[in-house]
Amino acid sequence: MRRRKKSGAKDELLKLDNMLILNPEEHKGNWKDVAGNKKIHVELGTGRGQFINSLAEKHRDTFFIGIEIKEEILLEAVRKSIDKDLDNIKYLWHDINDIDSIFDEGEIERFYINFCDPWPKKRHSSRRLIHRNFLVKYKKILNSNGEIHFKTDGEELFEFSLNEMLEMGYTVKDVSLNLYREENVDTIKTEYEEKFIAQGKNIYRLSAQNNK
Repeated sequence: MRRRKKSGAKDELLKLDNMLILNPEEHKGNWKDVAGNKKIHVELGTGRGQFINSLAEKHRDTFFIGIEIKEEILLEAVRKSIDKDLDNIKYLWHDINDIDSIFDEGEIERFYINFCDPWPKKRHSSRRLIHRNFLVKYKKILNSNGEIHFKTDGEELFEFSLNEMLEMGYTVKDVSLNLYREENVDTIKTEYEEKFIAQGKNIYRLSAQNNK
């Protein structure tokens, strides 16, 4: 079913432009100034913002950037940040395909990719956010020993991501094939994650370290 856009979401989002960076290309190479010299963590496909807002609230010494292309969903994330009165988070209403036009070499410490679209058909594999075409871009943007933190409920997508990351020269660690097999796991959940856990699905996780 095709997703129906929420009427008025664009106008409403633009009213909250103090939380948005509408021309991120202008900051390429100078994000440390935007972040106040804090380390920078970026969530790719931030969705409704539960994950990134929880992180920003918990880690005030880190500057967070959420990237999302769907305005009606991004609007919900932005509202959460306003409700929490967070000053260490901004949002980009932007296409991740052009991420290398936003960030310069070595500017980012960590990327989060949570429950991205699996694009299950083989002919669409290059659209996956963990395809090597994207991993090459992330590798350049990440600083030395920077990391990608990845979670999914899809076994095939997880296997694909693991192989892609190894092929592209990342060091893969913290691999879990069932993250919540133990009850007390210290991790922040996304909205999708909570839903999948309730359905009894396995949650797959890994982190991949950049090697420059």
